[in-house]
Amino acid sequence: MIINLISGPRNISTALMYSFAQRADTRVIDEPFYGNYLLRYDADHPGKKEIIAHMETDIERIVAGIAHRAKQAAGEEGRNLTFVKNMGHHLVDMDTRFLHTYQNVFLIRDPAALIASLAEILPDLGMRDVGLSRQAELFHELADPEQKTPIVIDSHEVLKDPPLMLQKLCAALSIPYSAKMLSWKKGEIHDPVPWAADWYKNVLNSTGFEKQSTSTRPFPERYRPLLDLCRPHYEFLKSHALTR
Repeated sequence: MIINLISGPRNISTALMYSFAQRADTRVIDEPFYGNYLLRYDADHPGKKEIIAHMETDIERIVAGIAHRAKQAAGEEGRNLTFVKNMGHHLVDMDTRFLHTYQNVFLIRDPAALIASLAEILPDLGMRDVGLSRQAELFHELADPEQKTPIVIDSHEVLKDPPLMLQKLCAALSIPYSAKMLSWKKGEIHDPVPWAADWYKNVLNSTGFEKQSTSTRPFPERYRPLLDLCRPHYEFLKSHALTR
């Protein structure tokens, strides 16, 4: 099974990927569409040229590569799960039918905290950078009235009680929970990527799920209109989220 995380930026998506990497039955893949996104949208991100040069940028080849790595993992004893960390705003202007073959999990964060964090790294934020509107669009695309709606988890709830929320997530995925998901070795790298130095400092210095001191940073008032646009998308997705 391919578990596909559709997250927003400055969330606990990397910590969740680290969590799944601790499972003996799981291989992880880190943001395979990032290079494609930077190439197509000329986003001003740290290390952009290196990232584009490092990665496959053809969408069909990326999708095929995910399938190949999942098949490789399945050939290894006991590795029947592949966890793919994706950003919702990377999955744009493409045929997304392949997502229907995955088990999709949406990871959301209150947009006020998200924007305050992201504004310290990226200049001149817009809705595309935040990604909540695209997450909501993808949720509607993937929702099947004859089946369960996609899984949604809120990072705030996970950080309040990691063991309980990971158990609930595993139950929703119909996979066994493992207490090994709660911690990892400091500085551990699971899928080497060139953007880790710019984006993963907190996780690389951590050994488990923890609320960062920077999560209480003040909200930059110039982004109040953006926050107002994001709030309905967040509230919609939150209404479907797993609860404690």
